[in-house]
Amino acid sequence: MVKRLIILLTIILIACSAPKKCCSQTFGKEDIKSLLKFSTFYAAVNGGTSLSDVDIFSVDNGLSTQTISTPYDYNFTVGLRKIARFGYENKAQTFYDGTESNYSDAATVGKVKGVEYLFEVDYKRQEGVDYMDQHHFIRFSSDDGCEDELCINFFALKLEYLEDGFADIKYFEASERYRQRKSKNLSWNVGLVHRLAEPYGYNALDEWILSNGNIHYTYLALQEGYTVDVYSNTYYNPAGEVVATSAEVWEAVVIPTVLSDYTEKKRNELKKTIQHSFVVGFDYYKYSKKTWLHAWGSLMPYHYDDGSEFSYHNYVDGQWYDYSGGLIYGIKVNKQLGYFVEGKYNKYWNREWYDFKLGLNYTIF
Repeated sequence: MVKRLIILLTIILIACSAPKKCCSQTFGKEDIKSLLKFSTFYAAVNGGTSLSDVDIFSVDNGLSTQTISTPYDYNFTVGLRKIARFGYENKAQTFYDGTESNYSDAATVGKVKGVEYLFEVDYKRQEGVDYMDQHHFIRFSSDDGCEDELCINFFALKLEYLEDGFADIKYFEASERYRQRKSKNLSWNVGLVHRLAEPYGYNALDEWILSNGNIHYTYLALQEGYTVDVYSNTYYNPAGEVVATSAEVWEAVVIPTVLSDYTEKKRNELKKTIQHSFVVGFDYYKYSKKTWLHAWGSLMPYHYDDGSEFSYHNYVDGQWYDYSGGLIYGIKVNKQLGYFVEGKYNKYWNREWYDFKLGLNYTIF
């Protein structure tokens, strides 16, 4: 079902991409040129110094010093984007370098009708931790007045894949919404959202919790291949290497690693689940050279329960609210003073991730 949905929405997005054409027309070379026109492919590498070296001192067998070094930070970005800039988005840089924070990319509706897209992958190392971020989406907005029966007027469609390694969130989302324009600046939307993700809410350690609330962590470690020599008070990992020579080190250092590795292993063994949700939202955009406001939001108050073992309904005892939104506001008070507020916020399956920035500019002379 998921594959069929993805294929269907992709076909609709591509077929309706050409300006002033109805969906029933044939998709050809001119449409491909139109789809790629003004798009930008970019690749960049950024790097810098990470945490400074740290000296660790020990007096177990005389004074000894161990220096812990953190490798340099880096960010390798490659992407392809075709997104019309809003009036407040000035192209200050000559090149895309992968460090841009375009909050408006998260908006439900783009500045122009038709297809916009972003495909970006970031390989990062931050403070010694390697992870990968991905953000891909195809966004389609239509209110072009096409009268053909197969046209999709006043609809917003979006296919999106997001992976945020730092926030530990990863999902695929497809949405189809009917838009009602309330005024020149404000529109409301209502529709359905389909999300494919790991079963968030699942806790692999629940089965190991005892009646008193504690965890039988040593037995879990033994199951995972660790061994304990009770006579010499020595603890070994699955490879036979000594990892602790005291109960204190075993509990404070080794066990947290055992629990983390076990949880990660069990999460990776689970199949992805699909969640169908009802969504309502709004988009507001008003711009002038002295002040501008761009805001958007989405609320999912109802989620279909398919009764599966790992449905999120089982972890929250019923329905819950998932929501996201963004705000971009700026004002030039006079020729010297101006200030701005920008940010976006997401909460899915009780997981939060957000970005924001605010500030002021004052020209002295």
